[in-house]
Amino acid sequence: METITQKYFILSLSLLLVLGIVESFDYHEKELETDEGLLRMYDRWRGHHQVEQRSPERFNVFKYNLRHVHDTNKMNKPYKLKLNMFANMTNLEFTNTYANSKIGHYQALRGPPDCNKSSTYGNVTNLPLRVDWRKQNAVTPVKSQGTCGGCWAFATVAAVEGINAIRTGRLIRLSEQQLIDCDSNGSNRGCEGGAMEPAFTFIQEHGGLATEESYPYLAKRDKCDQAKFGHHSVTLDGMEELDGTAEALLKAVAHQPVAGAVDSSGNDFQFYKSGVFTGQCGTDLKHAITVVGYDETPEGMKYWIMKNSWTDKWGENGYMLVQRDVPEKEGRCGINKACSIPLQNPGTPNN
Repeated sequence: METITQKYFILSLSLLLVLGIVESFDYHEKELETDEGLLRMYDRWRGHHQVEQRSPERFNVFKYNLRHVHDTNKMNKPYKLKLNMFANMTNLEFTNTYANSKIGHYQALRGPPDCNKSSTYGNVTNLPLRVDWRKQNAVTPVKSQGTCGGCWAFATVAAVEGINAIRTGRLIRLSEQQLIDCDSNGSNRGCEGGAMEPAFTFIQEHGGLATEESYPYLAKRDKCDQAKFGHHSVTLDGMEELDGTAEALLKAVAHQPVAGAVDSSGNDFQFYKSGVFTGQCGTDLKHAITVVGYDETPEGMKYWIMKNSWTDKWGENGYMLVQRDVPEKEGRCGINKACSIPLQNPGTPNN
């Protein structure tokens, strides 16, 4: 016979699985049957994500997003969605707040890239079947850009952190805030958006990039601290833009993390949880990301490993697996279109 202790343990475990207290917010399908159940779920979600705002309008948005997540997860798709911290935001609100740093806009203002066909990795062959720079100690933990549209700085920094770790053997967290505050003379506009290529050039021309510890992130634009230039920094020798093809991206990612951009405005992108993303999206580049590897599923579906900057509570601990082999040249969500890499020679000293 079960003891009282065993029954209590089983009941507690069941509650944890249903309520998602430990790792993620989850729900029981019966809660969808009544408004009372939905309201209790909404309040549980608010407590889980520490959201104070509560109104009929936000509840309506929550129910709308819940239905989308629930219906999508019942389909036979290679990825799943979840009710994450964005569940009380409309897709327009989400896009304007977190997923539209106008990457394509600022790149268009710069003009088409001058892509040299004899690129750094253009002639390499015998690429590995899979690459994951996280396993090679070349990727720092997932960060949070907050409501600042500075994803371009996060993608830039992640790529620089990666090549520096590969070249020096030391993984150092670098400063996005320095770029947001100081890189303002070209096409970059702090929390209003920007592009990675001029940020790489800025780092090279200003003696390097400060560490995150010496120039911490504020999630807003502040006055540039010029005293930090040339101190506690990682230096670069230049940058290179890829030619917009999957082949070029594959060759580059095989050698270092790559800064890129995607169209991140869709509902499925907003609530992505896990699996290989094959969802609907365009190629109007809105959000900067970093490609830190590639692999394929046991069933043979190939994918990119994409690092994001929406905390480790989004996606697969802050990452998304994006379908790699697609017929469109631009790639899924335009991931092939606007990629670039920082260049650091093995002998380049850091200040």
